[in-house]
Amino acid sequence: MSVDEKSTIGPGTLVRLIARPEVSGAVLGTDQVGGAIRYSVFHDGATHQYFAPQIETVSKNDSVASVTASELHAALTALLLLDPNSDYLHSRNAGRVDFEPYQYRPVLKLVQSDRPRILIADDVGVGKTIEACLIIKELQARKRAESVLVICPRPLVVDDKWRDELKRFDEDFVHLDSKTLRWCLEETLRDGSWPVRYQKAILPFSLLDETLLTGTRTGSKTKVASLNDLAGELGFDLVIVDEAHHIRNRETKAYQCVQRFVDAAEAVVMLSATPIQTHSQDLFTIVNLLRDDLVLDWNDFRVMLEPNEHLFNASRAARTAENDWQADVKGHLQKALQTEWGRDVLALDRRVDEVRELLNDAPFDDRARIRVIRSVEALNTFSEIVTRTRRRDIGEFTTRKPSSPTVHFTDAQQAVYDAVLALGEKIATLRTPGISVKFLMSTLHRQAASSITGLAPLITDLFENRLTGTDVDGEEEVISFTPEQIEGFRVEASSIQEMAQRLDDELDPKAELLKEIIDGKTADANNKVLIFSTFRHTIRYLETRCRMWGVRVAVMHGGVPDDDRRAIRRRFKLDRSDPQAIDVMICSEVGTEGLDYQFCDTLVNYDIPWNPMRIEQRIGRIDRRGQRSEAVAIINILTHGTIEAEIYDRCLSRIGVFHHAIGGSEQILGDVTAAIVNIATNLQMEPHERQAALRQLADNDIARIEEEQRLEDQQADLLGYTGSSFEENVAEASSEWLSARKISAVVRRYFESVQPGRSIALRPGRIARVPLNAEAAARIIDELDAQNIDARHLKRLLRGDRIVLSMTTDPELTEEAGNVELLSPSHPLVLLAARRFHLSDPVHVSAVVTSKEVEPGDYPVAVYAWTRFGVRDSLTYRFVAEDEAIEERAASLLAACTESGGKHIEEVQSARLDERHATVWTQARAKHQSQHIAAVERRTVALSSQKARRLSIIERQLESATHPDIIVMKAGERTSAEASFDRLISAQRQAASRADLASRHVASILLRVVAP
Repeated sequence: MSVDEKSTIGPGTLVRLIARPEVSGAVLGTDQVGGAIRYSVFHDGATHQYFAPQIETVSKNDSVASVTASELHAALTALLLLDPNSDYLHSRNAGRVDFEPYQYRPVLKLVQSDRPRILIADDVGVGKTIEACLIIKELQARKRAESVLVICPRPLVVDDKWRDELKRFDEDFVHLDSKTLRWCLEETLRDGSWPVRYQKAILPFSLLDETLLTGTRTGSKTKVASLNDLAGELGFDLVIVDEAHHIRNRETKAYQCVQRFVDAAEAVVMLSATPIQTHSQDLFTIVNLLRDDLVLDWNDFRVMLEPNEHLFNASRAARTAENDWQADVKGHLQKALQTEWGRDVLALDRRVDEVRELLNDAPFDDRARIRVIRSVEALNTFSEIVTRTRRRDIGEFTTRKPSSPTVHFTDAQQAVYDAVLALGEKIATLRTPGISVKFLMSTLHRQAASSITGLAPLITDLFENRLTGTDVDGEEEVISFTPEQIEGFRVEASSIQEMAQRLDDELDPKAELLKEIIDGKTADANNKVLIFSTFRHTIRYLETRCRMWGVRVAVMHGGVPDDDRRAIRRRFKLDRSDPQAIDVMICSEVGTEGLDYQFCDTLVNYDIPWNPMRIEQRIGRIDRRGQRSEAVAIINILTHGTIEAEIYDRCLSRIGVFHHAIGGSEQILGDVTAAIVNIATNLQMEPHERQAALRQLADNDIARIEEEQRLEDQQADLLGYTGSSFEENVAEASSEWLSARKISAVVRRYFESVQPGRSIALRPGRIARVPLNAEAAARIIDELDAQNIDARHLKRLLRGDRIVLSMTTDPELTEEAGNVELLSPSHPLVLLAARRFHLSDPVHVSAVVTSKEVEPGDYPVAVYAWTRFGVRDSLTYRFVAEDEAIEERAASLLAACTESGGKHIEEVQSARLDERHATVWTQARAKHQSQHIAAVERRTVALSSQKARRLSIIERQLESATHPDIIVMKAGERTSAEASFDRLISAQRQAASRADLASRHVASILLRVVAP
């Protein structure tokens, strides 16, 4: 009813705009302007002024319209699609990938975190890139990822690894080169924001240098725009750092550049499959970079880390479920509470009391035991920011079939081997400054076992000061000699070089065995062979040999130019019938980092790394998601009598890395690697003593690893620790209203409204082809522009001559056919359809459903949208009914209902539903506030503990200081630290007061249930 220009309406009256009926609000007051009555109306979070002819009153009857069941379905789907705070996953089926439940684990942890920052430390081959892409799609659907920067190693840029993966999610990212990056910095400095055309970009680590950081270059006086110039102007919604172990040294320019991007990002995801020792500086560096508000310094990190070992032991005790396991859990939990962090923080955590209550309950079944396990693991001090999925958690991708053929040195080769090792010992015993004895000896031993012919150029490198650890195993030490020392060894070294060079014309048993392996693969349909060697000298030697044998071969290592690298990988993937195909690839670890070769099923380790995790990284290049062969061959060629063969037989083969993916135990594996190097390079040991030491190592530390793996197998079998728990978590965060079926229905209704009278066959599991006339296409473009929906690709299609859109909600179908629109929750057509069918006011529905789960009859049901306010807001649906069985199944019953054409819900029924809703809402609100306050308390307690430790350290330094300048500096540091902590604590206490539960009435339904 339009408002009379002469009479006024009172405050609180609900009105809406005549020009835009979907905009409604409440009258706050009136005044007069030029003799006309003007109304102050509150809507959309602000007060607006309107004159009487512009508005009309909204009666209660007007606000409760009647809609069909299908319109209700569309509205419920639309609300979740458009609300950025939905508690449900939007990234289901968001890419052209066959997803696994565990891959949603990082997404869930990130969106449920109080601050969206996470380290994904999954094993090789688990799918970290896919998990990061799912995070992109999830944040996009929540309007939180318009600008995304991916930082990764250069090989992943050169080979389009990231860009190709993102295309499977309908994401078009651009690569930044030095020129484009410089232009982006200049534009940001000029305009105050990163250029729109490069808001989705991929940046290689190789550009993270001094020029990017400071704008200066050594030897140049010219200064250019830099990250240091953009303080406060740089900003990204999401920054992803792949292979994050590359920035574990905070002194490097790469770390400092990444730090600038991280500081300027709202959300951060770091990826690393490389194990990071938990007690090392490396893990601290990364988690401190991610959450410097949570992990302030090394001392805090050390204190926070201490209880985790005891919590892990408590979890393991519950997993094994041996006699009196409850007592073991209590004991380990008590040890955790006796640590400094345990006393200061965990002791005040309500979740500890919950675990104790669970342990005291009896009888105790497996379900309750699993609750104990998950509750204990939730107490881990880094659970908020680190997610780890191991290969053993999710099962094997394929069967590994290892073999270890052994060859013998020829007499001439043995002579060279003995001579070079004697020379190495002589050099090492001098303890020459600048020489790492372990590095030198391990290098010589391993090169000799790898390829005896490689010793001649290796010795040349040693004496020309060119050999660095990066050529062998990622070390950073450089072997250097004085001129006098070089001259002293030159005669002896030259003699060995001559001996080694004469080997070229002799039979090489190891190389001949490799030829047999390659020849044997030629009969297979898949004839590809991937060969690994640590040493470039060996790689060059094998390349020469392969060419002599007439094999189509290529090499891949860190020194291969970018253009060649891309072409080589593409040719290696080609079918053998293609004349451009490569059949054998010879690689170093650095050359294949982050790249996938699952199209190959045979791997040859021409030499064996002494580090088990490096072996796993090699095998992970072919044993990963997407490997189509049922089994992969892992062939380890050994040379009898070498230390490498001893280490393999006594240690590495027992660890099991060649038979299956190794799970946790990174700490033990790190210790084992260090012990192997110490034993192998110990110049004081006789051969029999070295054998005994390796055997003792195998019987102690490696036996521990075997036990860990046995326990992991048990937990997977007995507890469903992996797949089922992931599936439960994903199921809890999934909604029928965001399913492919419901999204299809919304889009189908939209197209039928655009072209009335023409239906489209859009259903899950099929591709719909929709012809559009020019008028309909123009209308869609106009609506996309009006709704400000980014749809450049879609608009190009809609501006074509003969427009036929191919659409599906099934990712698998998009793999089989090109130019098909995958209708994920963030697709422009899905968002446009959601805007069309979104309902702002409650509705009435009359519906019918066939079910054998409940008794037939008419049941009143109400739907409410609950928004939990807190550190983060989250929206969920709450279904209310008088009948308990109906309320429990309301979501599934309503999802399957259809129009009934019957009567609507009565006022008395609505009143009873209101009362029921008020009861459950009150209980839920109290629970939410309690949980929210508990979470804030945990953070406040942790901050208070960190504040006390920090101030205590500064006070001790202040008391011992004597120089006036140092006293002033420390006093200022104390004031600054106290103020910083107080701000953080104050923010947490304010967050505690924000906890609330808002409720919005969505629909009232009279649901008729009929028997099948």
